[in-house]
Amino acid sequence: MADTPSIVVVGSVNLDIVATAARLPVAGETVTGATLSYFPGGKGANQALAARRLGGRVSLVARVGDDANAEAALALLRAGGVDLSACETCASVATGVGLIAVGPDGENQIVVAPGANRELRPEMISLPPADAMICQLEIPMDTLSHAVDTFDGFICLNLAPAMALPADLPGRAGLIVVNETEAGFYNDLLHELDGMVAKTLGAEGAELSRSGDRIAAARPPSVDVVDTTGAGDTFSAALTLAIVEGQELQQALEFACAAGAAATMKAGAQPSLPFRNEVEAIQGSNCG
Repeated sequence: MADTPSIVVVGSVNLDIVATAARLPVAGETVTGATLSYFPGGKGANQALAARRLGGRVSLVARVGDDANAEAALALLRAGGVDLSACETCASVATGVGLIAVGPDGENQIVVAPGANRELRPEMISLPPADAMICQLEIPMDTLSHAVDTFDGFICLNLAPAMALPADLPGRAGLIVVNETEAGFYNDLLHELDGMVAKTLGAEGAELSRSGDRIAAARPPSVDVVDTTGAGDTFSAALTLAIVEGQELQQALEFACAAGAAATMKAGAQPSLPFRNEVEAIQGSNCG
């Protein structure tokens, strides 16, 4: 394995519009007094930048609209050194937008308007050689299936947001990542896979299993949580990177949990994504 693993991410790019409120509303309720912020986001973009900041050589295959939101959505990726040569502009649609409400404990509610992400079609996919590929479910399913079919390397499939899948798709991934809600949606499917399944458990950490049997478990370091947006994407990127680096599975899971925890310490999906030295510093401070 290369000293610096190469990762291609096929996925979504959004501009996140974030309202931070004293509490999250219940169904049918209006909560006022929030503060408004704009952050680059989208699960594909988040995972790409996270993998880059954690030490990978990263390229992103995606689509944005020909509008004012596109440059803002790509700004941190470009500044961070993610290869955007396969991230193209669609003239007829808007850049994807995420509408996010964040409460005082960092928990969030998210609604996504996909926009140009829906225009990423199978015939547009040209994957660069890489050690690993990370995908999510915020792009068309036939495009995702095509990417998985044509990639020759380790595949991480983050099954988010939860939805019906082609029967053979999950079995083609070396690593599936789900949170507790997604794990409940897919249920027995996850126990039937030959590949690894990582289930994140929020503040309780994460478990790694194969064929329904747990093979590793880890808890995150203790941190002051500001905003959980992007923590799951950071976990997916960190675990993929650690595995292709050749880390032992227990060590890789601990690193991914620490990276996810570090991502909760600042507001916004991409501004909060940690650099490798920050993750290692948190791990070191929590030892013993």
